[in-house]
Amino acid sequence: MKYLVTGGAGFIGANLVEYLVNANEQVVVVDDLSMGQYQNIAALVGDKLRFYKHSITDDAFMTELLLAEKFDYIILLGAIASVADSIARPMQTHQVNLEANLHILETIRKNQLPLKKLLFASSAAVYGNQGELPKKETSPIDPLSPYAIDKFASERYVINYGKLYGLKTVAVRFFNVYGPKQNPASPYSGVLSIINDCLLNNKKFTMYGDGQQTRDFVYVKDVVIALMLLLNEPTALHDVYNIATGTPTTLTENIMAFEKVWHKKLVVQHEPSRAGDIQYSYANIAKLKALGFTPQYDIQEGLFEYIQQTKK
Repeated sequence: MKYLVTGGAGFIGANLVEYLVNANEQVVVVDDLSMGQYQNIAALVGDKLRFYKHSITDDAFMTELLLAEKFDYIILLGAIASVADSIARPMQTHQVNLEANLHILETIRKNQLPLKKLLFASSAAVYGNQGELPKKETSPIDPLSPYAIDKFASERYVINYGKLYGLKTVAVRFFNVYGPKQNPASPYSGVLSIINDCLLNNKKFTMYGDGQQTRDFVYVKDVVIALMLLLNEPTALHDVYNIATGTPTTLTENIMAFEKVWHKKLVVQHEPSRAGDIQYSYANIAKLKALGFTPQYDIQEGLFEYIQQTKK
């Protein structure tokens, strides 16, 4: 099979690409490296993996690539994955987070390209601060930032393009993914990779808010398994699925878990909560479990493996 992975040099993308290459699949990655790192996939580039350093907003390039390659599977991970950045630069992030994805859908539709399935990566940010917990796929939507608005709009385009034009499409809402290949130096990085880096390098960690905000942290290996399940499951069509563990933990609890594995205390600097940040969030994953998914890592197991790899 031939796969296109946009954002494939990023954290989740690189883990997915590694899985695909090890499974002997043909993979093409498009990533402008504004957030991803080439070193994440450099060792994999070769017969099974081709890499293009290019922006997905280059419509002419993306059209040419799609027409030439006729991919079996397309996974849309490319995004500016930052709430703060989308608030500072709403128009620029909109071009990446929505318009580029819509152009890909249009190219497939207009040219009737053969496609086994297209998967779009949305975000739990679409739920906002609505009180219902855990978050189900049918829970109220209340996007609080341009990032979340574009994620929700893109997932609806993906799902309804599928229904209207006979394309096989599916969307996912990632909760808080962590694990190897995440860049702690990036301002867009997940909080767990930043905590880990602070402990590794004896740096001060800035905590926004009181530390009681809850998140559903899911290990990246579980995410990859969920993505492959949804790509290959015929009934997963024209719908959206939460990808998470279904278990909430507070930021303070996660810091304690890190300190336990590292055998050292984290130095914390407290700051007020940031605009657009969500206080409480965790997922109901019954819909994904009904397809056969079971998370293999709880937070302690995931953190232990993640930190062991960091120490290598």
